[in-house]
Amino acid sequence: MRISEAEWVIMESVWAAPEPLTATDIAKRVPASRGWSLATVKTMVSRLAGKGALKHEQDGRRYLYSAAVERGATVRAESKRLVNRLFGGKLTPMIAHLAEDNALSEDDIADIEALLKELKQ
Repeated sequence: MRISEAEWVIMESVWAAPEPLTATDIAKRVPASRGWSLATVKTMVSRLAGKGALKHEQDGRRYLYSAAVERGATVRAESKRLVNRLFGGKLTPMIAHLAEDNALSEDDIADIEALLKELKQ
């Protein structure tokens, strides 16, 4: 399942909630800078439900939405898709690209070095 950048905003709102949300609740959690109307949020919620990313239960006249997929699993799938699409499934060219563009801070480099050291053990 592919989740668009806009849909990701909706999913982050749902994942962060401790309980199921109505579409109106979700719309209130979306950053105002997005400028989305309630109708836009409802459309995206409907699409996400259709994709199987959200599930719903009826509560009287309203629907309560919750995540049908875990955030961690979705991040892993999206990360793999990105690396596959942009870098032929190879992580090294992605790291090289980020390094060439000075997108890696000293802290990032130290974290990567520590991770690689841990993986070698």
